[in-house]
Amino acid sequence: MAHKLAWVVCSAALYTCCTAQVTTPSVDLEYGLFTGIFNSSSGLNIWRGIRYAAPPLGPLRWQKPQIPAANRSLTAANAFGPACPQAMPAIPGMPFVPGNEDCLFLNVYSPALKPSNSSLPVLVVIHGGGYGAGDGRQDMAPFIGANGNDLVAVTIQYRLGAFGFLASPEVKSRGVLNAGLLDQRFALQWVQKHIAKFSGDPDRVTIAGESAGGGSILLHAISQDGGVGASLFKNLIAASPWIPTQPYYDNAITSRHYYDLASLVGCPSRGAVFGCLVSKDSLLLQYAANIVSTNSPTPHGNWAFIPVTDGSDIAGPPSTQLSQSQPNGQRLLVGNNANEGSLIPPSNIITQADLIAWIKSNFPNLSDANITNILAEYPSSSNPVDPAAARYETDGYGPETAVNVSQAATGQQQRCYNIYAEASVVCPSYWFASAFTGNGRAAYHYQYSVPFAVHGADIAGYYGPATENQGPDFVNAFRKIYGNFVKTGDPSLSNLDANGRSSPTPSALNPASNWPPWANTNPILINLNETGGTPYTIISSLGIPVTQFRGPSLRNNFTMANAYAWEGGRGRRCEFWREISPFVPQ
Repeated sequence: MAHKLAWVVCSAALYTCCTAQVTTPSVDLEYGLFTGIFNSSSGLNIWRGIRYAAPPLGPLRWQKPQIPAANRSLTAANAFGPACPQAMPAIPGMPFVPGNEDCLFLNVYSPALKPSNSSLPVLVVIHGGGYGAGDGRQDMAPFIGANGNDLVAVTIQYRLGAFGFLASPEVKSRGVLNAGLLDQRFALQWVQKHIAKFSGDPDRVTIAGESAGGGSILLHAISQDGGVGASLFKNLIAASPWIPTQPYYDNAITSRHYYDLASLVGCPSRGAVFGCLVSKDSLLLQYAANIVSTNSPTPHGNWAFIPVTDGSDIAGPPSTQLSQSQPNGQRLLVGNNANEGSLIPPSNIITQADLIAWIKSNFPNLSDANITNILAEYPSSSNPVDPAAARYETDGYGPETAVNVSQAATGQQQRCYNIYAEASVVCPSYWFASAFTGNGRAAYHYQYSVPFAVHGADIAGYYGPATENQGPDFVNAFRKIYGNFVKTGDPSLSNLDANGRSSPTPSALNPASNWPPWANTNPILINLNETGGTPYTIISSLGIPVTQFRGPSLRNNFTMANAYAWEGGRGRRCEFWREISPFVPQ
């Protein structure tokens, strides 16, 4: 890396010699030269919009990512690359959001002040968004700063929606399946080759993601039947790993999506259409893909174009692969939120008949016997729901459980929300943790429970900007849980960080200070919550009032719980979902 360096004097307690990059940093990536920016506020050198793969256009559409063409001119990496084409879920009124197919860019955040010749641990972040939305623009400076500016962070973009996850037998034979996942892996290979030029250590890489990003992390863990090993990453962080279903590439629904897309852009509605699709205008394809994704037969709230079981790289559904193969990587930090399920399903589930109709729509391969068994695993306390029933957060221990009550809903509606939460997020997180027990591996599990702990609310805690219901002690602890795991493979905190400096007993023993690894015979989670604060009401994205807490009296409240017994026997329900997973499939 070529730098104009200014030597500065550092505290002897920190470094014997160090450098501060106070002018524009540049780096030679062989295929190109990129110059970034120095941010004096964060103390970071930042490169935005580094191209890591050739534009996936023309004959490269739906093909494996390729090395960019050589360009030895100095390129300014001071602005984010364009977002990939977006596809919205099947919810009425969703907008069309165009993007740019030339979107395979990444961003690097590296401390400017560091020990001479140091190599820092690396965090690679894969964004969420249902595999159809999102981008790599998350600012990583607050997270790095909370962890002493002693790690490097990379955020990446990958092909989304139909451009990243179009599936059919013809795609398999003439292109590639799961192109978005292949983009992610290509970016990880880029990290292995180039991150040392940014002071990163390629032997200490952690990959992280939330929602579809967390699901991507899970899929990288099972890729090639575990044959990747630890060659691309050592540690994995999966927040709310979203695996709603994972159909086979030749599934009838995926093939229907393929031909619906073809028909909408003027290609034949059957037979060989791949070449025709490749020839079509990008914006036309984007319009058509969004129509397919937001309309039937996609289940309400879900996306049409998602990862598929391709029979080779992803050899089988996660529920099966996690139990049969040794996963890639060595250590896992995995978590879920208290209210995962309320964003996706419809909000008009009043009776058990409504619930059954939704189950059939969301999981179309289930038999009547499967559905009867689901209802038995999730017994309802009311039918129909009492609209005046109180909504409140459970404490995880019962007797009230998330099966029937939360701040989002009660009765049949909450029953629906919790079925979706456990089937698509929570139980995959349990299976994921179980796969990392023994054989030199370790897993750590948490639940984010700060009200209102809806899907995605946790991101503000560890990456920022923090929301007002996340007190400064909580934010510090959450960021260090992630940071400690990146640096050491263990999320344990000091008692002071776990309890918080505002705690009346900041040095008291805290369960998060000696975080127990997950064991199948004793599956333990750490529940991350707060106490105190002043209550206030917000209108949630569901359009209902929920209570949150804010103010200087907020205090960390981290507790340890048996994950199997949690929420009225969640472990048994997760065993049930694994048993019927061939019918989901997941």
